[in-house]
Formats: sequence, structure tokens, C-alpha cells
Amino acid sequence: QVQLVESGGGLVQAGTSLRLSCAASGRTFSTYAMGWFRQAPGKAREFVAGISWSSSNTYYADYADSVKGRFAISRDNAENTVYLQMNSLKPEDTAVYSCAAARAAIRFVPTAPSRYDYWGQGTQVSVSS
Repeated sequence: QVQLVESGGGLVQAGTSLRLSCAASGRTFSTYAMGWFRQAPGKAREFVAGISWSSSNTYYADYADSVKGRFAISRDNAENTVYLQMNSLKPEDTAVYSCAAARAAIRFVPTAPSRYDYWGQGTQVSVSS
């Protein structure tokens, strides 16, 4: 069982940055692929970014086209935490952001929500123009 708690959301102006954190419980965090998803009002949940697990220090990351070059995902297995650095925020980034954990093949990043086993409750990110 993995429990996930997100933090770091807030209301910011367009063009600024935020860093989201997702703290995980459980001793097996390092063996889960981790993902960030978002859901805006009236829209489906969408994949934002994901990072694989690894037995070495080489991780693989994947990003939605809409955030490539602006967002960066990272993980700190010693702290059981995954981060999402969000730069150059746009009003269309406004959504509830949730982190999720997936049992996945090594060095593989699932992008479908159905592939993820555990979810946090989410944190609101609002970007004003």
C-alpha cells in the first residue's frame, strides 16, 4: 500500500513558477513509476509527466506535449518524494494536480490513468492571466 500526499499548489500569475511535491508512504516507493496528472473543470484527467523507477540512477521521464520544455519531473527516493517543477505557467495549466504510483516495468513510464494503482487527493493550481 502506498499513500500519496501532494503539496505546493496555489494561485499564481502567468509566467511564474511553482513546484509541486508528492510525499509517499511505504518502503517500496523506489520501485514504483510515478506520474503527475491534472484535471480541469469539465475536462477529463490528463497525463502531465511521469518518471520511471530504476535499479540504477538512470531514470526515464515522459511529458505531455503541452508541458514539454516548461515542466520537469524528478524524484528523491531517499525522501520518498516526487516533484513537479512548473515554469512559465499559463492560464490553461489551471487544474487539480494529482500524483500517482504505478507498478510498471523498469525504465517505463505509463501514461494512462488506468495503469496507476495509487492516487493522491490532489492540489489546486490556478494561473491568472
